[in-house]
Amino acid sequence: MIKNQKKAYIYALSSVLLWSTVASAFKLSLAYFDALNLLLYASFFSLCVFFCAMGYQRKFHILLTYSKKTYFKLALLGLINPFIYYLVLFRAYELLPAQEAQPINYTWALTLTYLSVFILKQKISVYDFLAGLICYCGVLIISTHGDLWSFSFSSLIGVVLALFSTVLWSLYWIYNTKLHVDPLVGLFINFCFGVLAILLYAFMTPHPLVFNLYGFLGSMYIGVFEMGITFILWLQAMKLSTNTAKIANLIFISPFLSLAFITIFVGETILLSTFIGLIFIIMGLFLQQRVKKVDR
Repeated sequence: MIKNQKKAYIYALSSVLLWSTVASAFKLSLAYFDALNLLLYASFFSLCVFFCAMGYQRKFHILLTYSKKTYFKLALLGLINPFIYYLVLFRAYELLPAQEAQPINYTWALTLTYLSVFILKQKISVYDFLAGLICYCGVLIISTHGDLWSFSFSSLIGVVLALFSTVLWSLYWIYNTKLHVDPLVGLFINFCFGVLAILLYAFMTPHPLVFNLYGFLGSMYIGVFEMGITFILWLQAMKLSTNTAKIANLIFISPFLSLAFITIFVGETILLSTFIGLIFIIMGLFLQQRVKKVDR
């Protein structure tokens, strides 16, 4: 048990470290590729990762056990992730500094709670509303650079897209809970249909597909780690952990590490308002998580 928990921490910390680098990877790669090109290459590399993982874990036979109805639902989820979600998220990163887009996208856990009320008929407490108020105050502080009353944004469209990405991500995971499929196999099927949809979209729109070595390497990193291996590591950590809460709490390290990487690799000067806003977001999410533990 103790040995498994140590392994769980190793897998989880590896995931957190890798996830902390992706905001920088997004911003650097988008200097060479636009959102669609980055998505196309990155999602292809992710599909390769899932294909290799399926082979290593000998799970290809599971593909034959699912019904047409299940495949149809997984195909629809593949339109959300990787297709629409990452297209929206990458576009938000094109329009916003990384230090703004990353913390806003981090509020997806709160969006998940609110959407679960309507879709899964789960109850919501006054503390969930309070957590939301705190989190979105943080979003406003970050987006307006601390000048709350001016409502002056770096890019209002970018902020809306970053918030919309949290809705898409939450919808993806909510409807995933309704499907009783192997997590890895489900991701593989999602990405098979998702990559196909991205290709069709790229060829049906007057959008030039380009190649750039630096953009290609960046998309490879994003596809292999942010959209690929990291999911597998996190799933393994959750599987081995004796207490999932111990693992889940580690994710709070990620946004602060991410800001450090943004400073080092992207060269953005982190504003005080960004740091204060992020603290608000973390406080809100932490409050929400602590209340849920008490309710259990």
